[in-house]
Amino acid sequence: MNNYEAMFILQPNLNEAQGKEAFAQLDEAIIKNEGQIVTSGIWSEKRKLGYPIRKFQEGLYYLITFKAKASAILKLKQIYKLNENILRILIIKNEQQEVNGARK
Repeated sequence: MNNYEAMFILQPNLNEAQGKEAFAQLDEAIIKNEGQIVTSGIWSEKRKLGYPIRKFQEGLYYLITFKAKASAILKLKQIYKLNENILRILIIKNEQQEVNGARK
């Protein structure tokens, strides 16, 4: 299993209940595809975007650090693209390894 980080920008007009539901859906997709969530949480609430995305000037940023097989990443991207609340997705492989307590 590889280490990954996923950053999501969600629509800023979600109320608290909709936001919690959207965040739960993001986490569940990883778990359903045999991934393990290391950390997840809101990275920034209603941050101004550099340019409008789907006519939104702001977005909610959500960050997930997780472990998964490489084959699961394509499936996750397909699942996330179907979610209308997500404005942008970025999933990167985190290749930093800890060696004797220090990052390599």
